Amino acid sequence: MAGEAERRHEIHRALNAWFARQARELPWRGAPGEVEPWFVLVSEFMLQQTQVERVLPRFLEWVERWPHPSALAADAPGEAVRAWGRLGYPRRALWLHRAATEIAQDHGDIVPRDIETLLGLTGVGPYTARAVTAFAYGERHPVVDTNTRRVIARLVHGLAAAGPPRTGDLDDMAELLPERPEDARVFNAAAMELGAVVCTARAPRCGACPLAQWCEWRGAGYPDNAPARRPTQAAFAGSDRQVRGRIMALLRGATEPVPRSAAIAAAAEGGVRDEAQPVRALDSLVADGLLIEVDGDYRLP
Repeated sequence: MAGEAERRHEIHRALNAWFARQARELPWRGAPGEVEPWFVLVSEFMLQQTQVERVLPRFLEWVERWPHPSALAADAPGEAVRAWGRLGYPRRALWLHRAATEIAQDHGDIVPRDIETLLGLTGVGPYTARAVTAFAYGERHPVVDTNTRRVIARLVHGLAAAGPPRTGDLDDMAELLPERPEDARVFNAAAMELGAVVCTARAPRCGACPLAQWCEWRGAGYPDNAPARRPTQAAFAGSDRQVRGRIMALLRGATEPVPRSAAIAAAAEGGVRDEAQPVRALDSLVADGLLIEVDGDYRLP
């Protein structure tokens, strides 16, 4: 319908104009040709479940040390894990190292631009593949992260929150996406930015929102109608993630292999749920490929 098409045009024009004025300057942002596709790929690995503020210094160190996939591939995987620091989910560092090796060996040291080829790289899922094709190469694809889903839930569906991911998320974004690829690339990034800094989960700043006049949630009077949330495990001292993190912190700072007794002692510092947890944590890190056992001692891969 003409009316709906005009509404979508006004939405994308308003959001893209806001982004041009208000977007944070981030080193992985820029038009195709202005930013290295490798930088985009690295940023997408690092930003998974991790805030921009934590990623930024680590990203800058990473791309200065490894400005191309082949540079990272030439180093040992353990160096990637060490450089990952405290970003969390260190398996991402291993996956990124493997992806860099694949890019260097199979793709001429150039990050692929099509989704199917990207999906063949270690650690690259549908979201990351779409993000790289859109942001690094300017291809017209809907890109939907947690922030985008929240914007769409409020703007389009009149819901306070997005609820669990669903197959219709990409369809919703595709409906809003501008036709011109250059406009679509900006719109994808702008929707994420809006959700990150204005349309936030706990304290949305609706007075500063460029889409307020079209927002169904605002128009309905901000109803408390968020979909039911899935139960999550509460974070507490002695969780599996924390215990594993203590071991990884010890190994990242070590210049020599660490004895098993020292690794288990580090795991137990600060509290555990049961006496066997440090051993389970250590063994799980070995199983995940994050540590290597050599004659009873442990080191990064």
